[in-house]
Amino acid sequence: MAGRNADEPAEWGRKTRAFKAAFPRVLPICISFFFLAMSYGVLMGTRGFSFLWPLCMSAFIYTGSMEFVTVNLLVSAFNPFATLMLALMMGTRHLFYGLSMLGRFKNMEAKKPYLIYAMCDETFAVNNSAQIPADVDRGWFYFFVSLLNQVSWVAGATLGGIVGGRLTFDTTGLDFVMTALFVVIFVDQWLTTKRKSHMAALTGTVVPVICMALFGADNFMIPSLIAMLVMFIMLRPYLDDLKPDDVGKRDDADGAVESAADRNEVGEARS
Repeated sequence: MAGRNADEPAEWGRKTRAFKAAFPRVLPICISFFFLAMSYGVLMGTRGFSFLWPLCMSAFIYTGSMEFVTVNLLVSAFNPFATLMLALMMGTRHLFYGLSMLGRFKNMEAKKPYLIYAMCDETFAVNNSAQIPADVDRGWFYFFVSLLNQVSWVAGATLGGIVGGRLTFDTTGLDFVMTALFVVIFVDQWLTTKRKSHMAALTGTVVPVICMALFGADNFMIPSLIAMLVMFIMLRPYLDDLKPDDVGKRDDADGAVESAADRNEVGEARS
C-alpha cells in the first residue's frame, strides 16, 4: 500500500511533463481542428440532425473529409457499396502511416489501442517528427497529442451541432467549407512544390474531370479515386516532392565527407 502511494507522485509527474511537452506542439492544430469541426457541426445542425450526430460521428469516424461527405450521404438515397468504397478510398492513407508507427507504439501497453484508434494526419505528423525531451515519457507524450487533437475536433463538432440547430438564417453554401480548405491546400502545394511539372496536382485535377465526363456527376468519385491511386503508384518515381534534387545532391556530398573522414581515421589508426 505504501509502495503504491509512493509511486503515484512519480507517475503524476511523468504525465504532467508529457502534457506540458505535447500541449504547445498541438495547440495550433487544436485551434484549427475546433473551428473546422464546428463548421461541420453547424452543417449537420442546419440539415436537421441533432447535435448527438456530429458528436458521435466525430468521435468514431475521425476522418474529417469523410464526415463532410457523410452529411450528403445521410440525406440522399443510401448506396451501401458506394459508401463503403468511398470510405475505404478516403481512409486508405491511414493504413500507410499507421504501419510506420508500429515500431514507435511498442511497449505502450494499455495506451496502444487508443493511440492506433485516435491517429489522424496531424497527430501522425506531430508524433512522427517531434523531438521528445529525454525526461518526457514517450508513451504519455503520444497519448496527450492524440487526446488533445481528438477532444478539440469532437468539441468543435458538438458545439457546431448545437449552434447549427438553432440558426434561423440561410446557410446555403456552408458545405463549401471543406472544398475551400482543399483548394487552399492545392494552391499552397502548387506554389511551394520543388517539382515544376506539377504532375501530381495535374493528375488529381484531370482524372476527376475525365471520370465525371465518363460516369456522370453522381458516379465519378470512386472511379476517380481508383484511377488516381493507380496512376500515383505508376508515376511514383516522378512524384516524390519529399526529396527534391538538391536534397539528393546534399546527401551525396554528406556521404562523401563521411567516407573521407572514415578513411582518415583508418589511416591514423594504421600509422
